[in-house]
Amino acid sequence: MTEERAGRPQTNAEPPPLFGRFGPGPRMMGKTERAKNVRGTVRRLWGYLRRQRGALIITSALVAGTTVLNVISPYLLTQAIDRYILPGDLPGLLLISLVMLGAFALNSLLTWLQVFVMAGAAQRTVRDIRNDLFDRLQVLPLRFFDKRAHGDLMSRLTNDVENVNQVLADGIIQIVSGALSMVGVAAAMLWINPQLAAVSIVAVVTMTLGLNRWVAPRTRTGFRQQQAALGALNGLIEETVTGQRVVKAYHREPVVLTRFDAANVELRRAASRAQIFAGFVGPLMNMVSHLGLAVVAGVGGWMALLGMTTVGTIAGFINYARQFGRPLNELATLYNAIQSAIAGAERVFAIIDEPAEADAPGAVRPERIRGEVIFDDVNFAYETGVPVLKHVSLRAAPGQTIALVGPTGAGKTTIVNLLTRFYEIDEGRITIDGQDIRAINKNELRRQLGIVLQDTFLFSGTVKDNIRYGRLDATDEEIVAAATLANADQFIHRLPHGYDTMLSERASNLSQGQRQLLAIARAILADPAVLILDEATSSVDTRTEQHIQEAMLRLMTGRTSFVIAHRLSTVRNADEILVINRGEIIERGTHADLLAQDGFYAALYASQFRGTALHAGSVPALMETA
Repeated sequence: MTEERAGRPQTNAEPPPLFGRFGPGPRMMGKTERAKNVRGTVRRLWGYLRRQRGALIITSALVAGTTVLNVISPYLLTQAIDRYILPGDLPGLLLISLVMLGAFALNSLLTWLQVFVMAGAAQRTVRDIRNDLFDRLQVLPLRFFDKRAHGDLMSRLTNDVENVNQVLADGIIQIVSGALSMVGVAAAMLWINPQLAAVSIVAVVTMTLGLNRWVAPRTRTGFRQQQAALGALNGLIEETVTGQRVVKAYHREPVVLTRFDAANVELRRAASRAQIFAGFVGPLMNMVSHLGLAVVAGVGGWMALLGMTTVGTIAGFINYARQFGRPLNELATLYNAIQSAIAGAERVFAIIDEPAEADAPGAVRPERIRGEVIFDDVNFAYETGVPVLKHVSLRAAPGQTIALVGPTGAGKTTIVNLLTRFYEIDEGRITIDGQDIRAINKNELRRQLGIVLQDTFLFSGTVKDNIRYGRLDATDEEIVAAATLANADQFIHRLPHGYDTMLSERASNLSQGQRQLLAIARAILADPAVLILDEATSSVDTRTEQHIQEAMLRLMTGRTSFVIAHRLSTVRNADEILVINRGEIIERGTHADLLAQDGFYAALYASQFRGTALHAGSVPALMETA
C-alpha cells in the first residue's frame, strides 16, 4: 500500500526507503536495561515446563537414583580402604569392587535415560512457547509491526527461543541433579564426620555466594545487550536481502557494508562484554572447588594426626568435596546459558504480552452483508498530532463503485485501511449496513472484504495454493474459473507445471504483472461482498489492463467496490469519484460532473490525457502531498 503511512511526519507517505530504514537497527543497540523481572520470567518458564508433568516426574525419579548412587560411591570407597585394604582382606575388596562397578554402570544408564526423557519434554515446552509467540504475532495490530524490524521479530522466534531450549534440555537436569547431589553429599558428610563436614560446606558456600553476587548482575546485563544487538543485526540483514534489487540498482553496496559493519561491531562489543564476565565464572568456581579440597585435605590430615578420623574417611571426604563442588562448577558453566536464556525469554514474553487486536464485547457476526458503507465525519492520525484524514464523510450504496483519486500521500489507502480495521479511527463513525464496524467481529468483517493491493504478496507454494488462499474449500474448477476471469489462465498454462508450478519466495519467478493477476484471481475466488482495489492494474501493460478491466466489471457487478487509482482512465465509469487531497474530500461526483466543475479533478485529467498544463492557479498548492 503506497499510502498506508500517509500522514506521518515530513512526507506523510511511505516510511523512509531502504537506506533510511537502517536506522532502527543501530538505535536498538544502545545501552539496554538490566533484566526487569528475572523471577517473573523464570516463573513463566516454569508455567510452560510444568505442562510436562509426566516427564518431569520420571526425570526427577531418575535424577534421585543417580544422586543416591553418587552419594553411595564415596562411602563404598571409605569402607573399601578401612575394612578391606588396610586389613588386607582381598575377597572382601573384590566383592566391594564389584558392587562399586555395578553402581557406576547403573549410574550411567540412569543418566542417559534422564537426558532422553528431558530432551523430549524440553522440545515440547519450546514448541508451546514458539506456538504462543507466533500465535500472538498473528493477532497483533499493524501499528505494532510498523514500529519493529522484522528481522528482530524473527530473531526472537529463532535465536531467543533456541537459547531457552538449550537450557531446558540440559540445564534442568543439571540444576535438579546438582541440588539433590549437594543435599545428599552434605547429609552424608555430616553423618560421617560433622566437624569436617561443617568446615568444608561453610568454606565452599561462602565463597560461592560471594562470587555469585559480584558476577550475576553483570553477566545478565551483558547477555541482554547481546540478544538485543543480535536481533537488530538480523533485522538489518533481513531488510538488506529483501531490498537487494534496490541496493544494486542504486549502487548502495558501500553504504550497506558500512551500516552492517557498524551493527556487527556493536554486536561484537556487546557479546564481548557478556562473554568476558561469563568467562570469569568457570575459573573462579574451579578456584573455589580447589580451595575446598585444600581445606578438606588440610583439616582432615590434622584430624587424622590427632586420631579424630581415619584415612578412609579422609579419602571419602575428598571425593565428597569434589562431588559437592562439581555441581557448583557445572552450574557455573551453565550459568552463562541461563543468563542468555532468561534474556531471550524476556524478549519473547515481551511480545506475547503485547495487547492483541480485540473485538468489542458481543461483537456481531453477520452472515452476508449487503454492502452499504458510510463514513461519518471520520478523523484519523497514524501519529498523534499529525492528522491524515480530516472530517471524511462518504456513502456507498450496495453495488456502487466508489473511486478514490488524488495525489500520492493524500490519504486514499488510509480510507480502505480504516474500512478493513487495519487501524482504528480516532473520531467519527464507519458503518456497514447501518452497523458500526467496531461492533462487528474483525474476522467476519475481513472475510467479506476482497482486497487487491498495489504491492502484491504471494507465498511460497503452488500457483493453485496462492489463488485458493482466500477460500481454502475452493475446488480446482473454481480456481481455474477465477483465474480465467482475471485473465491469468493463459499465462498459468504456459508455466512449467501449470497450476501446480511452485513459486519461489515472494514469487520472484513471476513478473510483477503476473503476480498482480494472481492476486486478482485470489480476490475473485474469495467472492467478497465489498471489493477494494488499490491500484490493482498499476503493473500491467495497456492491453492486459483492458482485459482486467472487463473482468473487474463482471466481478464488481452487485458488489460495493472501492477503487484507488492514479490512472483516471480506470475510474471513468465509477458511480462516484471522490477527489482527496491533504486528507480531505475536496471534490465528488461522476466523471462528467467533475470535468464540468473544471477544478482539481479536471486538472488531473487534463494533465494525463490532453498533455496540457495545470490551469487552476490554486492547483499547484493542492498538489502538495498531505
